[in-house]
Amino acid sequence: MAAWIRVPVLLLLLLLLTCLVPPLVDSRVCHYKFNVVMRKTTRLCSTKQVVTVNGRFPGPTITAREDDTLLIKVVNHVNYNMTIHWHGIRQLRTGWADGPAYITQCPIQPGESYVYKFRVSGQRGTLLWHAHILWLRATIHGAIVILPKQGVPYPFPKPHQELVLVLGEWWKSDVEAVIDEAMSLGTAPNVSDAHTINGHPGPISNCLGHGAGLNEQVLGGKTYLLRIINAALNTELFFKVVGHKLRVVEADASYVKPFDTDIILLAPGQTTNALLIADQLIGRYQIIATPFKDSPVEIDNSTATAALIYAGTQPSAATILADPTPQNATQLATKFTHSLRGLNSAEYPSKVPLKIDNSLLFTIGLGINDCRTCRNGLRVVADINNVTFIMSKVSLLNAHFFNVSGIFTDDFPGKPPIAYDYTGKPPVNLKTMKGTRLYRLSYNSTVQVVLQGTGMIFPENHPIHLHGFNFFVVGKGSGNYDPEKDPKKFNVVDPVERNTIAVPSGGWVAIRFRADNPGVWFLHCHLEVHTSWGLKMAFVVDNGKGPNQSLLPPPHDLPKC
Repeated sequence: MAAWIRVPVLLLLLLLLTCLVPPLVDSRVCHYKFNVVMRKTTRLCSTKQVVTVNGRFPGPTITAREDDTLLIKVVNHVNYNMTIHWHGIRQLRTGWADGPAYITQCPIQPGESYVYKFRVSGQRGTLLWHAHILWLRATIHGAIVILPKQGVPYPFPKPHQELVLVLGEWWKSDVEAVIDEAMSLGTAPNVSDAHTINGHPGPISNCLGHGAGLNEQVLGGKTYLLRIINAALNTELFFKVVGHKLRVVEADASYVKPFDTDIILLAPGQTTNALLIADQLIGRYQIIATPFKDSPVEIDNSTATAALIYAGTQPSAATILADPTPQNATQLATKFTHSLRGLNSAEYPSKVPLKIDNSLLFTIGLGINDCRTCRNGLRVVADINNVTFIMSKVSLLNAHFFNVSGIFTDDFPGKPPIAYDYTGKPPVNLKTMKGTRLYRLSYNSTVQVVLQGTGMIFPENHPIHLHGFNFFVVGKGSGNYDPEKDPKKFNVVDPVERNTIAVPSGGWVAIRFRADNPGVWFLHCHLEVHTSWGLKMAFVVDNGKGPNQSLLPPPHDLPKC
């Protein structure tokens, strides 16, 4: 039986071992060590060497409390350059610890190490960490569990136990070889061979010794908190437990108004906490993760499975099954996302910016550029406002902090260069501009970004992740955003607060945030294929007044390019 990631007793032991608690102080200092090593791993009846943290896939769970300080030493023992991103951590004034390669740091080279030091300020819930260079996050990822401050209860009934479920993808081939081949040919990469739950695709009858799948035992009548994470590279996933309702209580480490649902939808990079009451008859119930597809692209259509087993179930009992959620269940996806509302309580208010200083329109789509070495002389690219982002060979944050010229420009366009029917017939010219262009924001200014999907080549869903900030999702719709009519329907009272949002295929999303975190902050599609093609940009946020509103100096062990 494969072990799931359990939280309670092991969690307390982990906290005692890793966190130093100063007397009479609520916050602590927690130490972790990540050894990046190769490990031989078998899935789908085949074995390969994969890059792991501490030999584990998924990697270890980071556990802390709100306002703790984390020191995580990453030692690179493999032949790849490495960085780790702490996805969803605000990194207030500590952008040097954010992790995206060549955005906030140069990579940790083979044989080198780096200590990521940051405070978990004002956050509690479930997040994730993952590699942020190449496609290494396929196997370099894990959970971040942030508990409330000592003595502060959850705003929902205390669960009997907490379970971490990390959804992912698995390739039989070497993942880096997959993307390298695609980039050299200028085409889309091969899709994965399986989806996984905590690293396991599910029972495989024709794979002796490797087909047991993942099981978890529960006690009838007890309540469990499921911490669900989508760490997949390129697939949005539906999640459900057959025969059980799920009460959603949190999204992206922000509390939401509780609601019951049969299915949960997670885009890559998103997390959801849900309560499950073991209120069914004794038996074995299937857990499934299935892909969501609302555009004409090839995806891995496999279903990952596990089993929820009630105590007292006979070993020979058959698993209670259900049909997977249809891939094109757009109505179910829309219903779920529209059900998410911020808790907006006295303890956890929704501080939505009402007056906007920077109103931006970002069109998101694909393009085709010339490529002399590619198949047919063309390369598929991706862009925001027709700009395909070119990665620097040095850290943008370093260039910003030390005023190094010639590395980037701060002229990223705040609107598309040419207005057109974004979700209708695309322009004839599909070529994009290239550049390392950033958008500059004043400290503490307010920002609204309308993320507009396009029909360039074809419409597609894009999960967009913003580093360094949470944002409020104040509006969403189909077709083209209407700046006159749509703002009248915005929810500025209790919108869901997130760090990653899926822009619907052929539609738009409006987000708002306050630029209260100085530094350089990446915004990109969390479909790894689109990030590789250039669907990314960055905000540079200037210092405010005084040291408490200014980016801290770089640490002494910051890797060099």
